[in-house]
Amino acid sequence: MLNEKFLSDLEKYIKSGQLEEDFECSSEDRRMEILDYLERLMDLAEAADVTATRIIFKNTGLGQMFGAGKNNDKS
Repeated sequence: MLNEKFLSDLEKYIKSGQLEEDFECSSEDRRMEILDYLERLMDLAEAADVTATRIIFKNTGLGQMFGAGKNNDKS
């Protein structure tokens, strides 16, 4: 499921400025698609942060405080 090449390519695309250039040269519809994609990416980053925190602190006192050890835990 995890694909390091995809993440690396996406990172390069964003950091190189190519995404911004594509945005500037795109039609209004394509610009909206790019913004929607970035919004979804940011939402996924937040979900990844929550999941990483839960994984890291599972079965610890801090994890218990945040509910990481509850039976409804998805990991």
